[in-house]
Amino acid sequence: MNVLWVFAHPEPRSLSGVLRDDGLRTLRALGHDVRESDLYAMKWNPVVDAADFGTAAGGDRLIVGATSARAYAGGELSADIVAEHEKLAWADAVVVQFPLWWYGLPAILKGWFDRVFVKGFGYGVRAEDGRTLRYGEGKLAGKRAMVILSAGAREPALGPRGINGPLNDVLFPLHHGTLFYAGMSVLPPVAVYGADRVSPEHFAEAQDLLRTRLSTLETAEPLPFRTQNGGDYDDDLVLRPDQAPGATGLAIHLGYVP
Repeated sequence: MNVLWVFAHPEPRSLSGVLRDDGLRTLRALGHDVRESDLYAMKWNPVVDAADFGTAAGGDRLIVGATSARAYAGGELSADIVAEHEKLAWADAVVVQFPLWWYGLPAILKGWFDRVFVKGFGYGVRAEDGRTLRYGEGKLAGKRAMVILSAGAREPALGPRGINGPLNDVLFPLHHGTLFYAGMSVLPPVAVYGADRVSPEHFAEAQDLLRTRLSTLETAEPLPFRTQNGGDYDDDLVLRPDQAPGATGLAIHLGYVP
């Protein structure tokens, strides 16, 4: 496979950095081709502004969605965004690695999605019959995505009754609202808990887990999110009453309710 590894940690000597290096070696040893987007090393600009869109921005009020769509269609996006599009087009799978900060992504990684997933590429994609292609369809359909994260919390605190909420709920905006929205098949995440106090034994376990998960990158079953256009939702994009009857919450958007 062609694998793009998007890395968002400011310290290459961190736990995350060492796991990234080991993961890249593992992928290459398995015969995969790998490209990287090391966002801090690249000094990636996370801020959307008119400079992203060339002359498509014009001099009027900046409407980001419409302007980004014009710039994408007209080949006027800034060179750094175009370079990331080329990597994503090349990739069969995307690994997104980051430390969990304040229940979400580091700002530099959030800004990578903000600037790269422009309208016409990451969203706002339509079929010939006018259907909106999202949540399982779109330009990135057919590609796989896997999140690797480190968290300061211990595993029970990110469990079903933990104070931080279940990890899959914490990752729902990224898994479902970004990666799956853009069409990608999302694999279960790889999490390293208690990252600020990892023992040598715990680190060895994390390495083994990551190597095992990377060895099944091509074959692992993705999270069974319901596709938008698969018949489970009504015209208002509300889950039909016969699907997970009586249930609410994020888990209903999986093909089963755990």
